[in-house]
Amino acid sequence: MTSPAFDKELDARGLSCPMPIVKARSEINQLAPGQVLRVLATDRGSVKDFQGWASAADNVELVQQETIEQDGQTVYVHYLKRIE
Repeated sequence: MTSPAFDKELDARGLSCPMPIVKARSEINQLAPGQVLRVLATDRGSVKDFQGWASAADNVELVQQETIEQDGQTVYVHYLKRIE
């Protein structure tokens, strides 16, 4: 699986729920429709949090999620597209 292209990255590593979502919401609102935000998070709960937010929000599509190892820690990567 290849990672999607993205326009902006948000580093939310080390933040606990709900802060990755709070920061991502602020960042996604600054993007133009069609642009993609890549969010890096270390909170395992962020996987379900981003799924829930994307299904409830009118202006966000969850494009892909992946898990990577980076600097000795598990990082959950979320790709969100602004759709309106």
